[in-house]
Amino acid sequence: MRLTMKPFSASLMGSLPRGEQILLARRKLRAGMIAEEDYQSLVYEKTRDVIRMQEDLDVDIITSGEIERDNYVSFIAEKLDGVTEMSMGEMLEYVDDKREFENILNTLDVPANSMKNAICTGKLGYRGEIVAKELRMMKSLTDRPVKITMPGPYLVTRSMWLANVSGSFYDSKEALGEDVLKIYEQEIRHLQEIGVDVIQFDEPVLTEVVFTEGRPRTFMCASLSERKDPTEELEFAAYLIRGAMHSIDREKSQAALHVCRGNWSKDESILLEGAYTPLLDLFAYVGADILALEFSTPRAGELSALLADVRFRDTILGLGVINPRLDGREDVEAIYCRAKEALEYVDPNLLWLNPDCGFATFSNRPVNEYEHISEKIGAMLAARDRLRQEHGSL
Repeated sequence: MRLTMKPFSASLMGSLPRGEQILLARRKLRAGMIAEEDYQSLVYEKTRDVIRMQEDLDVDIITSGEIERDNYVSFIAEKLDGVTEMSMGEMLEYVDDKREFENILNTLDVPANSMKNAICTGKLGYRGEIVAKELRMMKSLTDRPVKITMPGPYLVTRSMWLANVSGSFYDSKEALGEDVLKIYEQEIRHLQEIGVDVIQFDEPVLTEVVFTEGRPRTFMCASLSERKDPTEELEFAAYLIRGAMHSIDREKSQAALHVCRGNWSKDESILLEGAYTPLLDLFAYVGADILALEFSTPRAGELSALLADVRFRDTILGLGVINPRLDGREDVEAIYCRAKEALEYVDPNLLWLNPDCGFATFSNRPVNEYEHISEKIGAMLAARDRLRQEHGSL
């Protein structure tokens, strides 16, 4: 039976810094210098640490910290047949517009050989789990409600499609997307058999579609030579996300969609900006129970651009109130006031709090450190407690 959460429930978005010990162990594992069981023991230990941190702070819904993932999408190369992990430098060899790809990497402050992506290099095959092991680990470490995060089906399809390689196995990225949906249906069934309170799909590439005039500039999307109309691309994205959402039995779990505007650099000037208005039809169509959205910076636009739309009257808003890229602790009063602004449109039972994004999109390049992260989460939870006291839900 699906869990009912308190008003103003708080959770993290997903990733937390892995730390040098995990990064070194991962390199040693790939080089055959340590045993798999020793590596997994360390992953368990570090996951336990981040779960304890969340429990000690009194976070309502626990996330894993994504300790074993290289980044928010490349890790699937280790989980599926027909997928190979490539560095940005390796991808450069296969893209049609090499100069533009290099310019994007330079503009977006991305080291070409340090960031990796999962590329379709064969017919996709499901090996039995993608994030299920992560979920089982979480459930063995906490009795609190748990949220499992997954790269969204559009992000996975769009980032895996490298036409000059993937085209040997699929006629189009749309055909690739169909196999992604089949795999997600199997994984979602597995997750719900284990037991999960929230399944969250991360779809940051959606903002690339609507805020770059139809020219996706993200380095995570290899097929830069494809210039499709944003309307057509959003229809494809909506089809995939809705398909994955409909695979979730809503009697057992809540379905969440997370959208942001980029989270790989602390330089705010290179990240996208714009209100959610161009995505409202997609949001309404996919039918998420929870929209977990970036709202802590002016780049996200006004709350009213989303909340005044009556189609979301019964949707839970995961209100982004922490900027993960800033070291400083957010002001509790500012978080409280931001939530009060949302309450002009949203019932208290439908307002949750979260950071805008994860704190470590890429394992070897986190945007923050634990000493700051704990303080920032603490501010969010202090605002939550004030709101609960005010609304009689403590």
